[in-house]
Amino acid sequence: MKTGMELPVSTTRPETMFGDVAVAIHPDDSRYLHLHGKRVCHPFTGRLLPIITDEAVEPQMGTGAVKVTPAHNHVDYKLAQRHNLPLISVIAENGMMTAECGEWVQGLHRFLAREKVLAALKEKGLYRGAKEHCLVLPVCSRSGDVVEILLKNQWFIRSETIAQSALEAVESGSLKLIPQFYEKNWRTWLLNINDWCISRQLWWGHQIPAYRVMLPGSPDLGEQKESDGLWVVGRTEVEARMKAAGMLGKSEQQLELVRDADVLDTWFSSSLFPFAALGWPHKTEDLQQFFPNNLLETGSDLLFFWVARMVMLGKQLTGELPFSQVFLHSLIHDAQGRKMSKSLGNVIDPLDVIHGAPLQVLQQKLKESNLSPRELVIGSEGLLQNFPQGIAESGSDALRFALCRYSAHGTSINLDMADMEKASHFCNKVWNALKFTFAALGEEFAPLDPEQVFPRFPMDQWIFSRLYHTAEYCAQHFENYKLHSVTNAIYLFWMQDFCSTYLESVKPILRSGDTVRLLSTQQTLYTCVDLALRLLSPFMPFLTEELWQRLPKTDLETSPSICVARYPSPEHLRHWCNPEEEANFLAAQQIIQVIRSMRATCQLTKARPTVYLACSETAPWAAYEKYQEPLQTLSLAGSVNLLPSSEEIELPLNCLAVKVNDHTSIYMDLQDLVDPHKELIKLTSQQQKLKQRLANLTEKLQKQNSLKAKMNHEQKISFIRSELQHIEQVFATFQKMAKKQDAGLTKEN
Repeated sequence: MKTGMELPVSTTRPETMFGDVAVAIHPDDSRYLHLHGKRVCHPFTGRLLPIITDEAVEPQMGTGAVKVTPAHNHVDYKLAQRHNLPLISVIAENGMMTAECGEWVQGLHRFLAREKVLAALKEKGLYRGAKEHCLVLPVCSRSGDVVEILLKNQWFIRSETIAQSALEAVESGSLKLIPQFYEKNWRTWLLNINDWCISRQLWWGHQIPAYRVMLPGSPDLGEQKESDGLWVVGRTEVEARMKAAGMLGKSEQQLELVRDADVLDTWFSSSLFPFAALGWPHKTEDLQQFFPNNLLETGSDLLFFWVARMVMLGKQLTGELPFSQVFLHSLIHDAQGRKMSKSLGNVIDPLDVIHGAPLQVLQQKLKESNLSPRELVIGSEGLLQNFPQGIAESGSDALRFALCRYSAHGTSINLDMADMEKASHFCNKVWNALKFTFAALGEEFAPLDPEQVFPRFPMDQWIFSRLYHTAEYCAQHFENYKLHSVTNAIYLFWMQDFCSTYLESVKPILRSGDTVRLLSTQQTLYTCVDLALRLLSPFMPFLTEELWQRLPKTDLETSPSICVARYPSPEHLRHWCNPEEEANFLAAQQIIQVIRSMRATCQLTKARPTVYLACSETAPWAAYEKYQEPLQTLSLAGSVNLLPSSEEIELPLNCLAVKVNDHTSIYMDLQDLVDPHKELIKLTSQQQKLKQRLANLTEKLQKQNSLKAKMNHEQKISFIRSELQHIEQVFATFQKMAKKQDAGLTKEN
């Protein structure tokens, strides 16, 4: 470069100028084409620095010419390797400038040196101004100091070969990642892997088993570069000394060994866990019995930090994969999908969910953390917004169950505290169901083994078929690690099938005094709660253990605990499978829902109206007849009367009629139960509100561009139209009732 010409270079760290070894420009930058292959004089050291071209340079950043300081920048270090540039360290480990900088800044703190360098540039007339620049500044979370990049001698593992073995394990199917979409990330990372730095300059950890060998008369360690001399590695110092003596042809007594002070990378130590914890490298009984394992379950964020490293070292050191399947669960975020952070005030401590924590306790924990005053204010506001009443006590079972109900096959879980409360209520429901069962069984009940139970009555056949299908569904989805599907199936069985339906339907039987039906119901209750508790046990071990221990045991049951009792298997329960009975009761449940809806529309909270069912087809009529008693009990009707619609039906005058489907209609006798005039006023108000909502949704639908939003609005519109249609039917009935009532009053007058 000619004398008098200048090349403006931008930097955010002027103090590192003394470590510059080149200036880099983009090869296609038209501003600097004339400088290719030239050299530039350093303003302080006088060194002639080469001007190099590299496509990694971003022309739009700063002046487009960047100084290359490989000893203090990751990107510059790689660039220096590509262009064979020297490395000059100008900042020491104590943050002071080194002798490479010259006497005028040597020994100064790096930030003081920055000010002195800027002043010198201005004095030389070389300063060209400053402007705002956004960058990521690494700051130590403990000290708050800026983290400097320094050259350090480190221990590395060549990773290309061992990475290839881990890659082949997944591609061959020997190692299965669940969910499968993580295989793409696995492949990308292992194909672009760098050598693995395994040494750390920390006070804790496994000290690296590397020894520096010293001979009599050799220079003191302080006078040598750390990389000079002979290094040997051994499991013990004795092994390392023997190895060094063999390599140098010296006696062991002539050698002095100094162990490296560095410790192993945490992930290196952790990656040894599957076999080192079992006694490796010795062939212990535990190692032979438990290694390799079949399943590793961990967070998806540890796929590369831990899982890949366990696979690489397991294959390299033992010749086997440490496990054959990896289940990667989602990461837990708050209800809004944000990562949990103390500074946001959205952290949920599992112990607080288990034991409960008032808002004051949560705020005190925040104050005792290491947040800055500004973060403390934001965090306190976040706590007040997220947990205004604190966190309610839910217990460990409810917490575990609620977490398992979220789908773990995604990337994140948005944890809502309302789900913790719902799981806690579910625990209470199970407890109360067992309380009901214990009361129904009495003291003399002698249970049978499930394989000896063959139900005779329709409701018993139905609930056992539901229990069989629940066990079958759980077994199928446990195989695929879809725990959310398993927990949801168990939840639905307990809440809907068993508690809301079966328990309510058998209450009249328990009061009837019918010995045969009572014994059958007792056996059904016992078997259902026994097996349903076993299904629930992996997710709620404490609650299920407490309740299961109180159940009377069959002669074949010898397990001391539910956690080792036989888990319900569909193969052993197949004799309960009864799709026909489930279909029959499904038809009956549809009738129950319609009757309940009719009662709600007429606001019959306590009254038990007489109901008539008219059916024109044989099959559904037979199903209604079979389940006539549960129909009456579950629909809260005074009585349910079956009428073939082919006959002439003489119904009471004040009946509300609803057509369920093509073959069935329901008639509810409302005589003396409602005032038709008052009901007409209420229905008119409901109609007006629904019509207004329908008009608003129709208008919004026309303005929507999103397909998802349109579908959502269409569903709401369809629901409102069906509600309006139902109200119109009821309205017509009440109009007739009002006319008849008015006609009767006129005659009396």
